[in-house]
Amino acid sequence: MVAELKYEISQNAYIKLVLHALKHKTTAVNGILLGRVKPQNESVVEIIDSVPLFHSNLALLPPREIALIMIEEHYGSEGLGIAGYFHANERFDDAELGIVAKNIGDHICRYFPQAAVFLLDNKRLEALPKGKDQSLVIQLYIRDASKNWKLAGPDGGSRLVIKEPAANVVLSDYISSEKWQDVVDFDDHLDDIKMDWLNPELFK
Repeated sequence: MVAELKYEISQNAYIKLVLHALKHKTTAVNGILLGRVKPQNESVVEIIDSVPLFHSNLALLPPREIALIMIEEHYGSEGLGIAGYFHANERFDDAELGIVAKNIGDHICRYFPQAAVFLLDNKRLEALPKGKDQSLVIQLYIRDASKNWKLAGPDGGSRLVIKEPAANVVLSDYISSEKWQDVVDFDDHLDDIKMDWLNPELFK
């Protein structure tokens, strides 16, 4: 059943993750995917929202545990759970899913076996403003039968779709207006609790 799963990500969840990575171009960043198995179709996992996590010391456990508890409490009341993980590597030419990303993905899979890991594709992201490539700028990784994380085909095929087809057009507009400066992650929140990790004003 797992091999047939498809993942449908909302425009806002997608754009928030990419903007977070753009804000911290010189460091690795990560985030959490919030979603559920689609009620009408159990072979589809809906990624409805995302939360930018950290842009420094991604492997530190205590801040991550605090963040996950707060995320679960907030989104649980909305009927959503942690459904996956997002990672952007520090180096532009690094296209590998690293050990930190795999470990966090494994942890999430204990509670949500259909979890996915998304890895930012820097080359596609660079090409996006030039209009050369309108593919999603994230790659889909899923766990195989041996519990190893594998790239779902060269580009995820049709396993990963975006709910709103014009998402990359909107993303390009946000990039040109430097909207990424407005993204708040958990690092920012832990430094100043007045900064809201839910980013309620980001798309207004």
